[in-house]
Amino acid sequence: MTDQHAQGSPDQAPVAATTYPCGGCGARLEFAPGQSVLQCPYCGFRQEIAATGRQIREIAYAELPSLPRKPVGSIGAYVFVCQRCAARTETDETASVCQFCGAPLVIDPGASGQIVPEGVLPFELDRGAVRTAVRSWTSSRWFAPSALKKVSDTESMKSTYLPHWTYDSRTVSRYAGQRGEHYYTTETYTDGDGKRQTRQVQHTRWYPAQGTVARAFDDVLVPGSGVLPTDKVDDLAPWPLEQAAPFQPEFLAGHFALRYDVEPEDGFTQARNRMAPVIAEDCRRDIGGDEQRVQSVDTRHNDVTFKLMLLPVWIASYVYAGKTWQVLVNGRTGEVHGERPWSKVKIALAVLAALIVIAVIAYFVAAHRGGSAQHAGSGVLISEPGGPG
Repeated sequence: MTDQHAQGSPDQAPVAATTYPCGGCGARLEFAPGQSVLQCPYCGFRQEIAATGRQIREIAYAELPSLPRKPVGSIGAYVFVCQRCAARTETDETASVCQFCGAPLVIDPGASGQIVPEGVLPFELDRGAVRTAVRSWTSSRWFAPSALKKVSDTESMKSTYLPHWTYDSRTVSRYAGQRGEHYYTTETYTDGDGKRQTRQVQHTRWYPAQGTVARAFDDVLVPGSGVLPTDKVDDLAPWPLEQAAPFQPEFLAGHFALRYDVEPEDGFTQARNRMAPVIAEDCRRDIGGDEQRVQSVDTRHNDVTFKLMLLPVWIASYVYAGKTWQVLVNGRTGEVHGERPWSKVKIALAVLAALIVIAVIAYFVAAHRGGSAQHAGSGVLISEPGGPG
């Protein structure tokens, strides 16, 4: 993201950006995590976010071709014009902050060229709560370098809404496979002592199997941005989507929001891939028996719907050994996942300490055995008095 007072690129027209001036001191209002208000970070002035009466709706997948949108690859950077200081901000984000005066910048959803979000899961954890969660996470990483502990104290933590597609589908799947049933025979063998023994040996008979299974999927989540690794974002689940609110730009004020770079059609392909293992397990359950083989599955998707949701993530980063490492925090539940380097010094010290402990134990064991042997060999021979006179 770049900020400039000069004109933007010739092919980039400025887009409408909403700012939220404070009604108390004229500074700025930001969405306060965990509350339904905009709040001024300076004077504390609060303004309730008025409900619009909108509902989060599921969009029929069949309507996708008729929705007003541009291909992801044809959308350039947005050029925001700050209403407070007139600075221009060029960014790929749909919500940002002015780098000159700190004013929130939120794009008019209708001017983004993309599908408008249906819902948003507002941030619940503020910066202080996130620092506590990250400190707890870092303290449990014994072999991480000390630099990891600094991640919770850095101002690089960004509260960012990540776009996600959700998909609903009523699936009907026809499968073909095999059902395995176990049976046992008695086998005679000779053991290591030369004695004849018997044992039960398991075998499997396979029978052809086919049938139909049905399952309704609800809100299968697919990350809509490739900025962060998909597996790292998936680790933040589960998300309490039932607590989501209908989208309002106010929830983005003072935070960042990425625009999607995964088209909904590509997202549905990923959603089908996520549904496939569940359907395969349904097929195995339907086949029954002791073992199952699923050879083919033909799935039909009916009544497919989708929507765009914005989910809250705190992104923290730090530099170690010339590499940038990221830690992600679920802004609703506090779940923490991230990358961590390994401290060679701490590992070496731990190995050394373990070797010392082993050496000390070995020393005391040897000393105890030596003392027992010496005690056993120190007996005294006593003769009875008397004998031939």
